[in-house]
Amino acid sequence: MVQNLSVVAKTAQQAMRMGVRASSTTTGVQQITARDALNSAIAEEMDRDESVFLMGEEVAQYNGAYKVSRGLLDRFGEKRIIDTPITEMGFTGLTVGAALAGLKPICEFMTFNFAMQSIDHIINSAAKTYYMSGGKQPCNITFRGPNGAAAGVAAQHSQCYAAWYGSIPGLKVLSPYSAEDYRGLFKAAVRDPNPVVFLENELAYGETFDISEEALSTDFVLPIGKAKVEREGTDITIVGHSLSVKYCLEAAETLQKEYGVSAEIINLRSIKPLDVPTIVQSVKKTNHLVTVEGGFPAFGVGSEIVAQIMESEAFDYLDAPVERVTGCEVPTPYAKELEDFAFPDGNIVLRAARKVLSL
Repeated sequence: MVQNLSVVAKTAQQAMRMGVRASSTTTGVQQITARDALNSAIAEEMDRDESVFLMGEEVAQYNGAYKVSRGLLDRFGEKRIIDTPITEMGFTGLTVGAALAGLKPICEFMTFNFAMQSIDHIINSAAKTYYMSGGKQPCNITFRGPNGAAAGVAAQHSQCYAAWYGSIPGLKVLSPYSAEDYRGLFKAAVRDPNPVVFLENELAYGETFDISEEALSTDFVLPIGKAKVEREGTDITIVGHSLSVKYCLEAAETLQKEYGVSAEIINLRSIKPLDVPTIVQSVKKTNHLVTVEGGFPAFGVGSEIVAQIMESEAFDYLDAPVERVTGCEVPTPYAKELEDFAFPDGNIVLRAARKVLSL
């Protein structure tokens, strides 16, 4: 008993350092925001490896546009937490060059929409050099920042790039949902020798999640390319990533409460590589599938999942066509009333599930 209390006390102290709200139970479960989970993961990886550094706009003196890098300048100094001018093409080129020289940079974009200014460095330099060098020149770099729509930031700040980057050989693409995802996947990204695109979500930064004692460990790393079954079910599979997982879980609660339907919710976590076997296994059990994402409907992540299911043995197990839930085919409106119509929520996911199940 004394040993268990010691472990809990140690975890609580670690949690307080990371900005975690300590739980009053002895189950080892704490609560932490996605922002603090990411902040702690960056700090721990920089502690672990001196070749890791962070570069981007306002990451140092301002503590980050979304306060993700809060406190890191004081802790690591200006040689490893580096503010840049407003030139995505410039500092992305610098970080890619540093990665090719053997360092492990974290390149922050204030939003991935701004990464369009540096797409040549990401695609033609970072993603392709390892292959073009015959495996002699790795490029260990993590591109990170908020992706997709937030609230009231209009069309030029609201696009989801999961499908864009997911189509490029040489890139790994991660899309976290929970605080556990943010910690474990980010650590995996920094340690991976390949270029990794880490797609965060502005609306998720302030969300609070339960997190286990294991996930608070400095050694906690999640495998890239492995999805998580957030909720087990038997009647329908609903697949999402990033903020969409929240809406999937909301729909699952309503399905259970109002219709007695057991929905299995899959959090993709990884866009590239895509964990097709986990989706196939679930569809073979539930015989129904809905995909959910905040990106545009054409050529999206959901489209790829549907194609993979069609080409796998899971197709023969489907009792109804797959339904895709996506954002609308329109540049994101600025007006809130129109913006609310442009992206899916729990009710839209519920409607899709009812259609597939003929409810």
